[in-house]
Amino acid sequence: MASDYAAEPTVPAATTRRRPPVPVKILVAGGFGVGKTTAVTTISEIAPLTTEAAITTAGAGVDDVSLTPGKTTTTVAMDFGRVTIDESVKLYIFGTPGQDRFGFMWSDLAQGALGALVIVDDRRIDDCYAAVDYFEKLGLPFVVAVNRFDGVPGRDLETIRWALAVAPGVRVIEFDARRFVSVRDAVLVLLEEALARARARAASRGTGGPAPEV
Repeated sequence: MASDYAAEPTVPAATTRRRPPVPVKILVAGGFGVGKTTAVTTISEIAPLTTEAAITTAGAGVDDVSLTPGKTTTTVAMDFGRVTIDESVKLYIFGTPGQDRFGFMWSDLAQGALGALVIVDDRRIDDCYAAVDYFEKLGLPFVVAVNRFDGVPGRDLETIRWALAVAPGVRVIEFDARRFVSVRDAVLVLLEEALARARARAASRGTGGPAPEV
């Protein structure tokens, strides 16, 4: 006998809603002309935002281009790029201006940052003292990345560590800002260091819980 009731509609299985990726912010810092804009441009999966302006006579005696004669522009605000680590994490990269006269912007750019990659040109190590000092005082995890221009070896990493007087726990690595894999590996070192710092901080507070995944 036919049923007097209409068949109940089939309810589709609930679909799993993916959580939006966690935004993670890092900084790329260092002195004038060390390769910050190049590194951000190399690693970014989107067309990077840059605030390059032509170097003018106003910068004479301030912006030393003797070792980078082909450089005709300089970052006056910031560089910005984005990298998708996986479905759960998106990395937002902010490049800081290198000159001291734009240093007032650093505190704003550092807000909410997980860590910093301090790029060093070992031909002009003293240009990076300001960045190293800033992040040490801020207590922000950072990695020193020596940009090997044209692959030419320069001072060894231990000599650079000594010259910068960074703490023993600070990683000093070398990379090439023009090569994607090299920049990627440098960024991964920074993320590892930031995660290790977060875990150590959590352990010292006795939370017992896992640190957030990065």
